[in-house]
Amino acid sequence: MSRSDVLISADELLTRMADSPAPRLLDVRWTLPKPDGRDDFAAGHIPGALYVDLDTELADHGTTDPTAGRHPLPSPDAFRETVRSWGIDEGTEVVVYDDNSSLGAARAWWLLRWAGLSARVLDGGLAAFRDAGGTLETGDSPEVAPSAVEISPGQLPVIDAEAAAGFDGVLLDARAGERFRGETEPLDPQAGHIPGAKSAPATDNVPRGRSCPRRCCANVSTTWVPSMVPSACTAVRG
Repeated sequence: MSRSDVLISADELLTRMADSPAPRLLDVRWTLPKPDGRDDFAAGHIPGALYVDLDTELADHGTTDPTAGRHPLPSPDAFRETVRSWGIDEGTEVVVYDDNSSLGAARAWWLLRWAGLSARVLDGGLAAFRDAGGTLETGDSPEVAPSAVEISPGQLPVIDAEAAAGFDGVLLDARAGERFRGETEPLDPQAGHIPGAKSAPATDNVPRGRSCPRRCCANVSTTWVPSMVPSACTAVRG
């Protein structure tokens, strides 16, 4: 998988938005201190974008299992209905973005790929779009006709907590370094990390909000495993 399969530049997006049909844009405005980004979306978003609520559309909060974690994956049936509500078909070009170093957008990208659908992340997010000369619109998400798309869950691998505890590969903790080290823990009842895990903060991959150049990724990956091939790196975020 090449970088162009994962990322789209703001300049390319502006060009693609003039095409018909234009890409389906998903705005995943979310941060830890402010998980509901609906008002930020309403104050300004890329024209035609749909607001995506990470907590309710990209996670299952209906589970009563206390061991499920804070953002368990949605069930295949629930995510299929969510994707349909976005008007996405098998051939729809999808671009996801946010205004927080693509941390929320990355989850939408991963779930869509897990479901067997294609998507790309806007490199640099909303700021890059504005810097490229794009103008924003205000208000709520536009109405879209729902699709009847079928998804194919399981196209990307996952492991559960039990498997992570006995994992004999490289387990990467993508949280902030201070949370990995247990110096602070604003959310979880117990600070620290899974024994044997290595700290690989997701924000290190997006310096100044943009994706890390390939040479930067190579340097970062060798701090985890000296012989690691950069294109084969796998991260796990708790």
